[in-house]
Amino acid sequence: MVTSSDESLHRTLNHYSLISFKESYWSLSTNEREEFQRGWLNGLCGAAQKVDIFQATETGIDLIVWSALPADDQQDAARFFERFAAANTPYRQFLDLKDSLWGFTRPSQYSKARSKQEIDPFGESRKSYLIIYPFSKTTEWYLMSREARQGMMNEHIRIGKQHEDISQLLLYSFGLQNQEFVVVYETDDLAHFSDLVNELRDTEARRFTLRDTPLHTAIYHPAQETLNLWK
Repeated sequence: MVTSSDESLHRTLNHYSLISFKESYWSLSTNEREEFQRGWLNGLCGAAQKVDIFQATETGIDLIVWSALPADDQQDAARFFERFAAANTPYRQFLDLKDSLWGFTRPSQYSKARSKQEIDPFGESRKSYLIIYPFSKTTEWYLMSREARQGMMNEHIRIGKQHEDISQLLLYSFGLQNQEFVVVYETDDLAHFSDLVNELRDTEARRFTLRDTPLHTAIYHPAQETLNLWK
């Protein structure tokens, strides 16, 4: 059993798939769509320890599926992607997987203690809104001294702590996807979150941001309730 003292040493894999329904989905009857939803959701839930489905807010994407699992074993990632493919393959005629963002958790090099604002991927409850985006730093950032980077990150952390109602999960994707990180936020107040992002624009570390788009914002409902929006 993982205790609070060694919990941060355990790695998790978090995967976000951006999905839209094809026109063929809408040619199904209501009963056929319900049958599809049950089968697909069962397959997704069998692929990871925790699965949440969100209503997307952008053009061309209907859903965001968040799959989370422990990843301490070297084969955990391979087994997840095999199960995820198996869950989706029977329904590919109805689903268009537009994109995916994923990465691993690991302890922060800029903060010794685990933040109280860190998202628990396996938590029973979710906040109303999810925001995710890919993120990369410039080469100049990594060529600076550790002390210089720490100073700028201290400012970043200080501002974040002033917004206690906003939770964050940082995923590392170095060498695995096009971005270096996947940044994930949960909040119950989108306007407040927008204020936080605006405030962070004034920090010195902003000079060293290479990429932090595209942004994806989604609304949380329990999985079946989300799917029912497209019944």
